[in-house]
Amino acid sequence: MFAIIDIETTGNSYKFGQITEIAIFQHNGKEITGSYSSLVKPEMDIPLFITRLTGISNETVREAPPFYKIAKTIIELTAGRTFVAHNVQFDYKFIKEEYKRLGYDYNRKTLCTVKLSRKLFPGHKSYSLGCLCSDLGIEINGRHRAAGDAFATAKLFDLLIRENNRVNSLLTENHLKLF
Repeated sequence: MFAIIDIETTGNSYKFGQITEIAIFQHNGKEITGSYSSLVKPEMDIPLFITRLTGISNETVREAPPFYKIAKTIIELTAGRTFVAHNVQFDYKFIKEEYKRLGYDYNRKTLCTVKLSRKLFPGHKSYSLGCLCSDLGIEINGRHRAAGDAFATAKLFDLLIRENNRVNSLLTENHLKLF
């Protein structure tokens, strides 16, 4: 069981930034089984360069719930699931930090689609989500928005699972396994 997650934030530093949007696609290893998406009102201003990148402004999140109001939902949606993201440490550290601010220690097993892609699809010029999806024919509707990027990551994850199963079936003769 997996939770494929993407977030948008106020910047690159999880220590000083905050989440402005989150999307979660629950996945059973074969297909998407559930989804959740929400804007999040940070307790700080959203920098102009982030607004230009994501389209998320202070006005966009004015009526959005703050993180503490959706924290329980995120716990429930990710409980017992591996936290999957493209460049997982970025998303995971931001979410852990948001929970830390609430006095909660958030811990999940993680899986990085960048690292898996490098192993299973070697030779790409770039492993950024946009470039890799373009190379693999995965359309991203809503680039730099949580739901669009998380859905594209879920489609990439489907390809990774299929490729992993193909490779593992070849490796079975040697009693090896990738993941």
